[in-house]
Amino acid sequence: MTGHQDTPLPIGLGDVRRAAARLHGVAHRTPVLTSRHLDGLTGASLHLKAEHLQRVGAFKFRGGYNAVAALPAEVRARGVVAFSSGNHAQAVAAAAQLLQVHATIVMPEDAPAVKLEATRGYGAEVVLYDRYTQDRLAIATDIANARGATLIPPYDHPEVMAGQGTTALELLDQVPAIDLLVVPVGGGGLLSGCAVAASALAPGIEIVGVEPEGRRAARDAMAAGAVVEVDVPRTLLDGQQTPNIGALPLRVLMALVDRVVGVTDAEAAHAVRVLATRTKQLVEPSGAAGLAAVLAGHVPVAGRRVGIVLSGGNVAAPGLARILTGEL
Repeated sequence: MTGHQDTPLPIGLGDVRRAAARLHGVAHRTPVLTSRHLDGLTGASLHLKAEHLQRVGAFKFRGGYNAVAALPAEVRARGVVAFSSGNHAQAVAAAAQLLQVHATIVMPEDAPAVKLEATRGYGAEVVLYDRYTQDRLAIATDIANARGATLIPPYDHPEVMAGQGTTALELLDQVPAIDLLVVPVGGGGLLSGCAVAASALAPGIEIVGVEPEGRRAARDAMAAGAVVEVDVPRTLLDGQQTPNIGALPLRVLMALVDRVVGVTDAEAAHAVRVLATRTKQLVEPSGAAGLAAVLAGHVPVAGRRVGIVLSGGNVAAPGLARILTGEL
């Protein structure tokens, strides 16, 4: 635990449990995978929460659906707006389709084609922008205001955070004795939600976040105690290219997360290859960030029971081919 919080946290275990009730029968209860090979490499007992097998191919479905489902019916009827590099886009689009709500999604022009196609496939209206020169929040806010729709941000939102926290709620039900939890962090919704659930259910558990080495948004924010804007790096870990973490997630990270570490593109690519060849799992680089940090030795795990969230599996075929053949 990095510090103490003078004000109540944005969400608690009760919020995560309410999210779980909304998601029951809608989200997949994803399996926890184990590998003797990975255990042998690390000297630990690794338990991989397979959120790449979640609906829309990522944990994001949990938060997206929970946030849309939590809206009063009359508010939902006016539509929802979201912005995302891909997985949150698909999550909100899929949730809106299931709940018969119009969704407008603001996505970067260079988002993986598989994510753009999937978002449109769920019936959402997609608005493109240049992530390096334009402000996605401003674009999404203008659209929401013009239409009277509800903006659902990808991480800085209590219901999104609570929905993502159901990942750890399930994991600790499936494997109760975990003493270390390793979770990728982009905007902080997944890490904060999981930290709330894990710290409540397993007091004393160590919680570590993992972000791209070249993007210090989480590490710098935790050091400063305030949200920090960073340059957006060009990285294989495209799901973690956010220029900051959310203010609400940061409050949780400051109170409950022990530390955040960085992984390089090469380390993430290695983890993707190991997962594909040894466990037969297709995981995107951002989704494999937690395992990458463990395999690279950034998180000491020897002799421990470790939970690792594999957060997503939406990777385009050309990029995957280059990773698997060692070009990346």
